[in-house]
Amino acid sequence: MLVVTRFVLDGDDEGFVERAHAALGALAACPGYLRGRLARAFDDPAHWSIVTEWQSVGAYRRALSNFDVKMHATPLLAQSLDEPSAFEELAEVAPGGALTVTASDRA
Repeated sequence: MLVVTRFVLDGDDEGFVERAHAALGALAACPGYLRGRLARAFDDPAHWSIVTEWQSVGAYRRALSNFDVKMHATPLLAQSLDEPSAFEELAEVAPGGALTVTASDRA
């Protein structure tokens, strides 16, 4: 599962970056976390994203209940753009071009 959380800042990049690092650290300590990244747009430095990958939607939802996540990630995530952020992965192309297609888990 892929979670893409986008932000548009009015300033205070440094405070945001520190809080984003803390949020990623809290999420990374949770079971089912695979990897995460903090990214900024080249074209407009006010636009930022936190992208995390999870073993499953359940692992991500359980992580949101974790105390450290509530303390360090939830306040930051509450400042994100109000848009869908959790995506199921339906296809992947590995280096070399091998395509793997996965059926949807949606009921």
